[in-house]
Amino acid sequence: MACGALAGHVRDIAERRGWAVEVYPLAPLLHNRPAAIAAAVEAVVEDAKGRHRRLAVAYADCGTYGALDEVCGRHGLVRLRGEHCYDVFAGREVRELAEEEAGTFFLTDYLVRTFRRSVVAELGLDRHPGLRDAYFAHYRRAVWLAQRPTPDLRARAVRAAAVLGLPLLVREVGDTGLERRLAELVESDS
Repeated sequence: MACGALAGHVRDIAERRGWAVEVYPLAPLLHNRPAAIAAAVEAVVEDAKGRHRRLAVAYADCGTYGALDEVCGRHGLVRLRGEHCYDVFAGREVRELAEEEAGTFFLTDYLVRTFRRSVVAELGLDRHPGLRDAYFAHYRRAVWLAQRPTPDLRARAVRAAAVLGLPLLVREVGDTGLERRLAELVESDS
C-alpha cells in the first residue's frame, strides 16, 4: 500500500532495484483528511491478504497520530519510518529546515505538480482567496524538496510559492531517502 503521492516513486524505485512488488496506491488527497488514512490502508490490506507473500505500507505517519501504526500492528505490517513524506525524502534536513524557520511550508514534486488541485482547490482558495492569509499568515517561506527538478517543475514551484505569498527555497533531495527506507521494508527478513 502506498500513498498516492509516493506511488510513482515507489514503482520507479522497485523497477530500478528489480523488486517484484505490486503497488496499491491510495488517494493522495487522504493527506487532507489524515483521520481516514488508517481505515483506507486497512481496507486494502483486507483485500490484498493471501495474494502476496508479504505486505508493507509505504506511508509515514502522515498525521494519523499512531492510528496507522495500530493498523500495521494488528496485521503484522511495517511502514516507512517518519512523521510525513518530507521526512521520507529528506530526513534530518527537513528537521533542520523546520527548526531554522518554524513557519516553513514544504512542497514535494507531487505537491508542485498538483498544487492547484491539492492545495488551492482543497483549501477553497480558488473560491475564497482571502482564506490564504488566514491559512498561511504564520508561514514565512516555502521549501521545495525537489526529487526530480525540471524547468517546468521549478516554474510551478515558483508559482505555488507566489500563490501563498511566500519566498521559495529549493533543496534538491532526490529519492534516495525514500529508496533507502523502501529497502528496509522490502529487503528485511520480517
